Amino acid sequence: MRILGIDPALTVTGYGVIDFKKNKPLLLEAGIITTQSKETMPKRLDKIYRAVTKLISDTKPDVMVLERLYAHYRHPTTAYLLGQARGVICLACARENVVLVEYAATRVKKAIVGRGLASKYQVQRMVANLLNLSRLPKYTDVTDALALAIAHSYMMRSKV
Repeated sequence: MRILGIDPALTVTGYGVIDFKKNKPLLLEAGIITTQSKETMPKRLDKIYRAVTKLISDTKPDVMVLERLYAHYRHPTTAYLLGQARGVICLACARENVVLVEYAATRVKKAIVGRGLASKYQVQRMVANLLNLSRLPKYTDVTDALALAIAHSYMMRSKV
């Protein structure tokens, strides 16, 4: 199964594509999609949409995994901006006929590290270990995207 994990954001969106074969994740591709704050909102969203559409076209995932939106009452603007980025990512997923799955961050951390309140560093170390990476990814957005993909592979395996 080919799984595309995406950690959506307006400035830096992380992504990771894995193949899950023989009960083991294999890294195919990972990276970031960036936009500049000086660009207009429509241009930024269009850039994310086009990049995700191309990523789907190039990698042909069976499923896309996103983190479920969590909004803190003290930061409503952050949730609003993140929601727009998530919206165009979901649109790309729908337009390309890819199954979309969402998980809460705590569920992903529990699947990867064994603790729902694990730190970013713990997730980063475990993802690097599971994928046999010689060094940690530069961006935690990439690690988070890969964690989403790996967690989904574990959850699908447990349903079989």
